[in-house]
Amino acid sequence: MDQITQERNNTPPAGARPFTARSVLASTLLGADPPELPVSHLVRLAGLFGISGNRARVALSRMAAAGEVTTAGDGRYRLAGHLDARGRRQQVSLAGTSGPWSGAWHLVVVVAAGSPAPERAGRRAALAHARLAELRDGVWLRPDNLPLDLESVPSGHVEVLAARPADSSDLARRLWDLGGWAARATALDRQLQAAPPGLDTLAQGFVLAAAVLRHLQSDPLLPGPLLPGGWPGAALRATFADWDRRYRQLLARWARDGAGAA
Repeated sequence: MDQITQERNNTPPAGARPFTARSVLASTLLGADPPELPVSHLVRLAGLFGISGNRARVALSRMAAAGEVTTAGDGRYRLAGHLDARGRRQQVSLAGTSGPWSGAWHLVVVVAAGSPAPERAGRRAALAHARLAELRDGVWLRPDNLPLDLESVPSGHVEVLAARPADSSDLARRLWDLGGWAARATALDRQLQAAPPGLDTLAQGFVLAAAVLRHLQSDPLLPGPLLPGGWPGAALRATFADWDRRYRQLLARWARDGAGAA
């Protein structure tokens, strides 16, 4: 099968969430280490999803104007701003590590009143990114096995306290759908094992990798004593690490072949 035919066959799987030009470019850079790639590679990969070169370049320009990427001056783009912060959170999600747990919880209470809707939405997103969960309106918690990162929350908007629930396991089950997360993780693990990456399925692999990364970022990274038995987090990370290594090798080969053809 020639390279052009392979690229045309790299259509996303049926039922997959459609990718916009921005989401393809952002996901591509988020998956690169370091998060920096040539414009030619970004444009060509966008083409796997039926996105024209012009649309891809327009999206890159808009991302640069929004501070989501920066230009390196040599035809390369690099993640910046909130996308760069998302990339750092993604690395934490992939590592899946956490520190010792003292038995205490971080308790974050929103004390700002009368905030406009966009500010409230931004604050909620920042608290969720810190892997806190909302017990009730304005009251967010998580075990203290992770450092609390509230840099994105405006100063004076929250008060941070420590708490020791009577039953931490019960509270964790109320705050997070641990059974649902585990079931989805197991299903993704099986998909990875059943779909080895190949040059004729680059787009499908891209979609699958994005789904795994999204799911790992929703992992609350709870301490071991609060996790249900048979928690599949470590298994999914190990399967994905091996799968992603092989996928990156194929993607690099595909990029080299395209550069040679050009």
